[in-house]
Amino acid sequence: MGLIGAFLDHLEVDRHNSARTRNLRLTAIRSLFAYAALRHPEDAETIARVLAVPPKRFDKATLSFLTRDEIGPLLRAPDRSRWEGRRDRALLMVAMQTGLRVSELVGLNCGDVTFGTGASVRCEGKGRKQRAVPLTKPSQDILRIWLAERGGLPGDPLFPTRTGRRLSRDAVERRLTVHGATAATSCPSLKTKKLSPHVLRHTSAMSLLHAGVDTSVIALWLGHADIRSTNPYLHADLSIKERALALTTPASVPPGRYRPPDRLLAFLESL
Repeated sequence: MGLIGAFLDHLEVDRHNSARTRNLRLTAIRSLFAYAALRHPEDAETIARVLAVPPKRFDKATLSFLTRDEIGPLLRAPDRSRWEGRRDRALLMVAMQTGLRVSELVGLNCGDVTFGTGASVRCEGKGRKQRAVPLTKPSQDILRIWLAERGGLPGDPLFPTRTGRRLSRDAVERRLTVHGATAATSCPSLKTKKLSPHVLRHTSAMSLLHAGVDTSVIALWLGHADIRSTNPYLHADLSIKERALALTTPASVPPGRYRPPDRLLAFLESL
């Protein structure tokens, strides 16, 4: 038991792992000892003590996503006079509309895109599970133009490098950082957000949620194995809470959020 505790402390103190990583390692240890409990009942007391080790609590940050006012500037950020810019624009559009994971995004091939009736993009997600995600008309238009320029065989990468190789996850993150900085010049709110491919995935989920799509459908759309993985989007959506607040607002009180007058804001800023 002391060895288990020392290992968990080593993860945090010496390796500077987060509480999430510590909990993942603890889950693996508990899984092993749960199996051992069936094989070695003579060590039941020690095994029970290990299984009783609680996971460490940690702060959960609110999901970050892009608003409608931020999506446009980011899509316009790539330089469309350059080949890479046209590729990146198509990549960003697909990422924000489909909500694909970055691994699924870079794994797409030219033959994975279907146009016309039932337009969709096929991908292979976690656990080698395949799914098809519908494409909107704007996404189809951009992909048609990109595929006409890109060419390639059905098995070739949809978003390649200049040399024809598949983009890496790091490359996608670097391109997103560059385009985010460009978009921030016309949309200052982007300066406060740390952009990542997962933020684009969150943006897709929040767009579906704002459109009134049920969370069970969003879970299928994103490839979540458990619908509970979709619940954090409900917590991050302030508009849902505002609608709930409006339902509980007395009839004598005007609905909506309180907006302080300019004089009050000026006074508070002068403090």
